[in-house]
Amino acid sequence: MERGATPGRHFSLTIRFMIVCGQLLLASVTHAQRPQDQGRPIGKVSTDGNLIVMELDENALGKANLFDLVGSTLRFTPDGQGYRGENVALQWDADFGGPLEGPQVTLKNFKFPYSGKSWDTLSVGTNGSITFGADSERGEANRPGRVAAEGGRGGGVSVGRFDQLIQAARTLINTVPAICVFLKPRMSGSRYIKEAADRITITWDLSEPVGGIQDFTWVKTVNRFQAVLRSDGVIEMSYDKVAAKDAIVGLYPVVTAGKEQMLATLTGKENASVAPHLNIRKVKVGLVDNLFLKVTLETRGPVLLEGDPALAGLSYRVSFEPQTPPNAASSETARQADAVWTVRGFGAQGRGASRSGPASRYFATGPGVAPEVKAGGNTISIQGTLPAALKAVNQLTIHAEVLAPGNSNAVDQVPPHAVKLPGIRGPEVDLSSLTRQDGPFTVVYESFHYLALPNSRDLACTVIRGLGDNFDFLAYYSDFRVDNQEAGTPSNGPLGGNVTGIGASATQRGLESYCSNGRFQWAFIQPVFVGSNQMQERPPDGLTGNIRDIMSYSRQLGERSPDGRMLGYNLAMSQIGHEMGHRWSAFVSAKVNGEIIPLGPTHWARGLQAPVAFPYQRPIEASAMGGGVWQDNFDGTFTQLDDDYYVPATGWSYLDLYLMGLITAEEVPDFFMLKNLTAAGKDSNGHPIFKAERVKITIQDVIAVEGPRAPAVDHSQKNFNTGIVVIVEHGNKPSRELIERANGIRERWIDYWATTTGHRASMTVSTKPVAAEAQGKQEGATPAGASK
Repeated sequence: MERGATPGRHFSLTIRFMIVCGQLLLASVTHAQRPQDQGRPIGKVSTDGNLIVMELDENALGKANLFDLVGSTLRFTPDGQGYRGENVALQWDADFGGPLEGPQVTLKNFKFPYSGKSWDTLSVGTNGSITFGADSERGEANRPGRVAAEGGRGGGVSVGRFDQLIQAARTLINTVPAICVFLKPRMSGSRYIKEAADRITITWDLSEPVGGIQDFTWVKTVNRFQAVLRSDGVIEMSYDKVAAKDAIVGLYPVVTAGKEQMLATLTGKENASVAPHLNIRKVKVGLVDNLFLKVTLETRGPVLLEGDPALAGLSYRVSFEPQTPPNAASSETARQADAVWTVRGFGAQGRGASRSGPASRYFATGPGVAPEVKAGGNTISIQGTLPAALKAVNQLTIHAEVLAPGNSNAVDQVPPHAVKLPGIRGPEVDLSSLTRQDGPFTVVYESFHYLALPNSRDLACTVIRGLGDNFDFLAYYSDFRVDNQEAGTPSNGPLGGNVTGIGASATQRGLESYCSNGRFQWAFIQPVFVGSNQMQERPPDGLTGNIRDIMSYSRQLGERSPDGRMLGYNLAMSQIGHEMGHRWSAFVSAKVNGEIIPLGPTHWARGLQAPVAFPYQRPIEASAMGGGVWQDNFDGTFTQLDDDYYVPATGWSYLDLYLMGLITAEEVPDFFMLKNLTAAGKDSNGHPIFKAERVKITIQDVIAVEGPRAPAVDHSQKNFNTGIVVIVEHGNKPSRELIERANGIRERWIDYWATTTGHRASMTVSTKPVAAEAQGKQEGATPAGASK
């Protein structure tokens, strides 16, 4: 997840590695064979009781750009190969026509001209987008390296689950012919269609997601907007009532002419001291279709091809600046450039990840650059749109460099050169001020978004340099939203503490990049917004939900409480327990009869028998890390007593506790994995029943693959300290609401940890130094049913 580009802001773009958690979505974890970029403080820290207060530096996360088109209509009129646009008074048709049952629409009266063709079919997405062509439902889901947020189920175009909209808006270019009327993932509701002789009117009446742990609202919101497609190619997009503030709006015809204009050739020097593929002889800069910058690096010898293991950790960087930099080119110059396009080599994916692709590959990151890299012979090529930070620039200074694996300094460089940019037009505009004099635009859009996602290493360094290396975990909460469609957060960290025998995540990595001397282990990647569902103590009274919403459990959870109410901050415990649990889980495999069986990865497989040893609030709970509680019916079927979803908050399984160093291998009862699950109805209590194949697994089967957990129970860490950090923008103080809710989460987290570990470990939440002692096994109950 990358920073958004903002004028006047200096940054460089690199790929981050994270465990994609939140909802229990199975995902792979890619481990880069390279040093991570060094984190840096991005604010100042102070304390408020047991809470850490982080005030961000000015523009540390850029600036938000919130939706401002309510009550207006955007009209786009064809002009040659592009469009001229204007913002006019609201043109609204109150007659919506009939409801649209599915995404596909067939035009009866005319064909709509768009993206160089005339279309009689289109796909209307529930996320506020329209696509054209046989593959329109797939859209972004087809792109290499992407994870579709909706796939083709809702129609239209999709973006990645964790994509920032400011980045996704650029990467949609040239993927599929599309119109983004109000592209916002995770929306749901009704679509309507009305066709006349010369136009089709499409109306959306949608709500943002409601009631879930990853949601920002307990009740439905109103988002009503409309598109009119006319037979003469004119497009109107109108906004009646829109509660949401972030979306992508614009036109995305596919531009494929491929007309290339050479702008400049930068010349490097012969450098026999480095390998031929690391020595850049030329950098060619061109303009494609008057829209894309194309950069081709030519090396002294053949470049490494995808699949070559030596490719992992290799980086080629091209830096762009509007003015001439200092005479001495350096890696520091690149890091401070206004935009950087980076081609980086990645190694094989971690255990359990897809192995369908090459063992190693290239990937491009940076503001506006497409992720695909063309490598062959002596050249590497990338292209993208002009970065937003440079959209008003007529001349660039360009500098290139190469970083070898394991080396943070450039091994070869091409000095800065000035390059003129005749006629290039950036596609991102301010739609609210659009007039007929603007354009024509081949592609035109605006990304409405919240603040950019922070770099998790920057957050950690801000805390650790300010208060010392005194934290095992860091959890962040804020009074502002970030550019993410989910209220929750993934997690990552350097895995301090030198724990082995727990699978792919065992090895410490990049401690220095998190500014840690060895203690810091794991953290949220981004702050959780104070107004989100999971930062509220309880849902409002009187709401009902489904099995994925905490509201549906209110009566059941309240039965065990003296005041008849569920424990407070239940969703917050689901999030923090699950994410911090990723420090140890779920990356192990088992060896059964010579077969290696992955039990995850990332989350325990749905069919894994993973009952909680010390339940948090219900008699039967499945692990917070996934899996389920399965009842063997001894007839080839199995009843699912608790599923792999972690709402309401649950504790940890015996396997989790072993990996955490809190119980011995002998205390882990035998368990099993269910393969080839097939639905077979429900029991009288509504529990799902499945047919499946049962494979018995023991902890020794896990140890046969991973080795024994070290340090073992007698010497493992038992005392942990979490830093609860409240983050505010520059010049702000934490609100009373933020402080109260963060303190509520702090108190509940201490209780949750004690309960779910069976009091075999303790959790403090302190801003002061707290020793992380490696104690012997503490007194506590042996897990029920554990074998000795």
